[in-house]
Amino acid sequence: MKFVDEVTIKVKAGNGGSGICSFRREKYIPKGGPDGGDGGDGGSVYLIADSELNTLVDYRYVRFYGAENGEKGGAKNCTGAKGSDLVLPVPVGTRVVNRETDELIGDMQKAGEKLLVARGGFHGLGNTRFKSSVNRTPRQTSKGSPGDFRELKLELRVLADVGLLGLPNAGKSTFIRSVSAARPKVADYPFTTLVPNLGVVAPEPHRSFVIADIPGVIEGAAEGAGLGVRFLKHLSRTQLLLHLVDLKPFDESDPLENVKAILGELERYSEEYQSDLNQKEVWLVFNKCDLLLEDEVEEAKNRILEALDWQGPYYVISGLESQGTKKLCFDILEHIESEKDKAEKDKEETGTHPEETQSQAGSLE
Repeated sequence: MKFVDEVTIKVKAGNGGSGICSFRREKYIPKGGPDGGDGGDGGSVYLIADSELNTLVDYRYVRFYGAENGEKGGAKNCTGAKGSDLVLPVPVGTRVVNRETDELIGDMQKAGEKLLVARGGFHGLGNTRFKSSVNRTPRQTSKGSPGDFRELKLELRVLADVGLLGLPNAGKSTFIRSVSAARPKVADYPFTTLVPNLGVVAPEPHRSFVIADIPGVIEGAAEGAGLGVRFLKHLSRTQLLLHLVDLKPFDESDPLENVKAILGELERYSEEYQSDLNQKEVWLVFNKCDLLLEDEVEEAKNRILEALDWQGPYYVISGLESQGTKKLCFDILEHIESEKDKAEKDKEETGTHPEETQSQAGSLE
């Protein structure tokens, strides 16, 4: 299935049904009074997060979706049928933005979460509603109100605890194959990875985290070069970034300059798109140590650490040989669980809950 992570669609809620003007006519009751019923409410349009979906490809080919209109009222005070709601499934991690106002309507981060994006029109009133002591035979009715129409931008951002960052062929796909059951394509040419890949890493039973491998970032990505700029947004939800450094690049480029280029792209991307990527914690992971002698690995590693004045964690691994990956994964797991515990304590102290924040983000109620 083709991976599509951004689409624009139009949604139209159903119009409310009109009320009708009717009078009761029965034998021996020549003036039975008004009995025109109300119309039915129009159907609303909802989005629901579906854990079985991982792409927005279906919405690329069909761009308009409408809910049913409410039916008009009937005689004998019969109310028109309500229009059926329309529920559209989207992948977990989908952000919904109103294209007209650029307002964030909702951010669907949990399976089963339902979001109202277009409210159905209110029903019209039949003439029975207008009967009064001074108007015994009203002929007044009202039409149903139109349903909401919205143009929506759906943007999928994969949900992962850890994001892999690095140049093409830095070994990201090999690393994720080594530590998880994910099987992204691996080859010795640039841009092997064309779509994000997710893998579940379980260093111990019942303890795991999700890691995301995105297409490699090249210099100039923030200005639109290469594939990485399109997918950098997927790293925005991660807690931790692993910057994989190829110690022996196939193009014989300088690993230090490569590291500087990627860090520079993070800064430029964050400024250009008002992102917090440059604020996220980054661990340096020196990869492909199996291709160098031990002394060469130490020399290359120390040169980069000293040049960057690196104060954060760093690791030396070989994704292909699974060398050093076990310790790295355990440390990642400990870090993620520690951060989650810290976040839970903060929530308890402030008394806020993610559900409350989420419901306030784009409520149309």
